[in-house]
Amino acid sequence: MTRIQLTETALERLQPRLDALEQPFDYVVMDEAGILRLDGRAVSPEQAGAECGLLSNDLFFAACQMDYVDALVASPALKWVQSCGAGLDHPMFVNLARRSDIRLTTNHSQDVGIAEYVLWGVLDHFHGGGAQPIWPAGQETHQWVRRRAREIHGTRWLILGFGSIGQAVARRARAFGAHVTGVRRKILPMDCADAMATPDDIPGLLGQADVVVLCMPQTPETVNLADARFLAAMKPTAMLINVGRGSAIDDMALLDALDTGRPEHALLDVFRVEPLPADHPFWNHPRITVTPHTAAVSTGWDTRLDELVIDNIGRYLAGAPLRNEVPIADILRDRVS
Repeated sequence: MTRIQLTETALERLQPRLDALEQPFDYVVMDEAGILRLDGRAVSPEQAGAECGLLSNDLFFAACQMDYVDALVASPALKWVQSCGAGLDHPMFVNLARRSDIRLTTNHSQDVGIAEYVLWGVLDHFHGGGAQPIWPAGQETHQWVRRRAREIHGTRWLILGFGSIGQAVARRARAFGAHVTGVRRKILPMDCADAMATPDDIPGLLGQADVVVLCMPQTPETVNLADARFLAAMKPTAMLINVGRGSAIDDMALLDALDTGRPEHALLDVFRVEPLPADHPFWNHPRITVTPHTAAVSTGWDTRLDELVIDNIGRYLAGAPLRNEVPIADILRDRVS
């Protein structure tokens, strides 16, 4: 009997598909209050003895997330954890790193939603949207005002962090006729990019880019990457988009740079402190569009994750290689202290 720990929300969504596997499962369920239950009765993590754990999408928005991970870490039977996230820098993963004897798999199903968000943001800004949208203002005042829109076609994009998300952005931008340069630590041939570069090449590429997209995880090298020097090297007409981690941008440097007109606009979905404090100057800046860490939250996110979970559970039971497996030691490798 394989024992799986998950949230009530995840079990409700996944149980029909798990039942279809025709395998015997026990479900260890944590409710919103952080109570762990097996067959309806409250149990300790040691009594629960979960062998597999699912870090589902809903857990990232739940108050019990740390209790949930602590329960997994305390299970003497734990062998494998499936995460809904692509990165490993969330505080909950640090506790998992204490279990060097387990397997960890990640998830890249959010790349579709994030990539579409990036294209939406660029199209919106290029067509007069952004923080001060032209068309709603004209419609409200009944003014017939025309504006020449910018085209994505022929623009140059610099995508920093060329993993699953960066590549998904690249494919969609190139479909619009953009030239894409992908940046990653190790250069590999990529059919979704027109050129590849390393982080050392960034200073020389910023002045050519019309759109700069930050997709990197948080590492010591990415903290404050977009500082005053970085921003001053951008084109006055460029757009900066951050869908990676809020720590990649020096907040005050960005405000100063936007006030001087370089870059032209910033679309920000991630921040150093979340939720973004109500008094933060980003909210009211005319050259910034703020969204509440929502780029990945799209209609297909749960479906794609569920497909990965069911496939990986089948692989786990069959003793086959798991998709998206990463060494548990990677949690601490790029940790920012």
